[in-house]
Amino acid sequence: MRPKNILSVIGCLLVSQFSALVAAQQNQGGGSVIQRYGSNAASSLESVTADPGSVALLREYSAVTDGILADPPDSDWLTWRRTYDNRGFSNLDQINRDTVGSLQLAWHQPVTPGNNMPTPLVHDGIMFLYSAGDVVLALDATNGELLWRYRHEGDAVTSHKFGIALHENKVLVPTSDLHMVALDARSGNVIWDHAIDVGDNTGYALRSAPTVAGGQVIQGMAASFVPGGGFIIAIDLEAGTETWRFNTLARPGEPGGNTWNNIPLNERQGGSVWNTGSYDPELDLVFYGVSPTYNTGPLLYPLGVDGVNNDALYTNSTLALRPATGELVWYYQHVANDQFDLDWIFERSIVELEVNGETRKVIVTAGKPGLFDALDAATGQYLFSVDSGMQNIISAIDPVTGEKFANPAVFPDAEEIRTVCPYYQGGRNWHASSINNETGFLFVPMFEVCMETLLDGSGTLLSSGMRADTVPVPGSDGNYGRLQAIDLRTRELAWQHREEVVPASASLATAGGLVFLGYLDQSFKAFDQQSGEILWETELDAIPAAFPITYSVAGKQYIAIVAGQLNIHTGVWLGLMNRFTGFVPSNPGAAALWVFALE
Repeated sequence: MRPKNILSVIGCLLVSQFSALVAAQQNQGGGSVIQRYGSNAASSLESVTADPGSVALLREYSAVTDGILADPPDSDWLTWRRTYDNRGFSNLDQINRDTVGSLQLAWHQPVTPGNNMPTPLVHDGIMFLYSAGDVVLALDATNGELLWRYRHEGDAVTSHKFGIALHENKVLVPTSDLHMVALDARSGNVIWDHAIDVGDNTGYALRSAPTVAGGQVIQGMAASFVPGGGFIIAIDLEAGTETWRFNTLARPGEPGGNTWNNIPLNERQGGSVWNTGSYDPELDLVFYGVSPTYNTGPLLYPLGVDGVNNDALYTNSTLALRPATGELVWYYQHVANDQFDLDWIFERSIVELEVNGETRKVIVTAGKPGLFDALDAATGQYLFSVDSGMQNIISAIDPVTGEKFANPAVFPDAEEIRTVCPYYQGGRNWHASSINNETGFLFVPMFEVCMETLLDGSGTLLSSGMRADTVPVPGSDGNYGRLQAIDLRTRELAWQHREEVVPASASLATAGGLVFLGYLDQSFKAFDQQSGEILWETELDAIPAAFPITYSVAGKQYIAIVAGQLNIHTGVWLGLMNRFTGFVPSNPGAAALWVFALE
């Protein structure tokens, strides 16, 4: 029998996931292309080596200055998406269309298992990796040798964190118990430890990697069901004390406070910020996305009161803030009054594009519908949109303002089951896109699944009571995963690669003309950026549900990705693939970092 609400869907799918994993363990052998490490390798994480070479590597670590963060060397991967502009792109090209066929496993390092979607950072030949259990590892980036290990001791359950940040001699770590910790990059010793004040409220979580700008470490706070909603906080890099915080849900009596149908502050929930902000040093602005609210019931229909509406600011908005002060310079709401949990929280990428004959800095971002908006980075002016063809929620877009007009045929209804595309997990989700600014191509992992909705009160995720049952796209050919290339210069869709299983990782684009992407079937692939042809692939022994990176040491380029970490999105997709296609994952190995290089 089909589950009757979203939460029971998630629960049933997670059960399906683990049942499938158990069955796989019982019925299959190892079967992986690349040999796994055994228990001896895992135990090496518990102690620090005293090798003289390691000591020298740490001693020679150089400061990650503001200038280096603004213009990082090609060899390094210094922030969540490598650069402040969140493009997920590297200028390295030793591994390219011609050489990628010779890519081989260089080294492999087990990490602590659990809820995580980590992004390794690399500077001066040292890799910093944040793994589950609030563990930070410093590794020799050429061979995985452990340099130091730090574990934060806290009481909270490990949250799904994307990574850490670097600045000067500091490694900046958001923890599961809502601390920001600054570690010495050369030793792992604690420099300062700041507990973020949330009063008596529970339900907050830190998921994104921090952004360093304006002398601050800036962090978004997830708060799906917390009264008053989420916020963005800045902590002084030197003092380790709070500088400012910006509340992402407009307060009564403040600008935007009249956009919540007059409901009180304690009923305004959501506005989570769980994706890492981008930063433009020239404009001195940080850009963040904000999630919607789950308390959709009071916002279903406007009150008809003069001066009051149900737009629910600042949900589904891009915020441009001054990093030193938290001043709101501009905002743009992509979709008002989201009744489907199809939020616009994802990466804000900064690109240079010609618009009406003028080269402009542009913020490019898409929500779960897979609909990309482009905004002027300095002013927030709407420029254009590109629809990837996955959604039926928006029927028209104002070409001047970008206002979205909802399709009345899919608005939640109490009498009629309506097919809404995509389903609430999105046509795209946390799996970040990447952009080659030289060619103007954007590469986004996508998911072709819809939902049948009915406003019958049985749904428990959204307070409207909307029930949502996942279904294939009408007329589906059995392919649920897509890697979509979009030409931002022509504003048109380019090639797409579609297959039965769905992507599991963010995409990584390089100057070698390649796009790397991990899949739910444990495969890791390299595509040709111009054609979408698969040029190389390998099978890992676990699902690569994280953020791949590339870096170089002593002239040698590496590709790295973590596989085997649990997260709820992976569980949902395993359950869906099993239900729609009978897919059962291979025998899962331990959580580990996989690093590849040319022979």
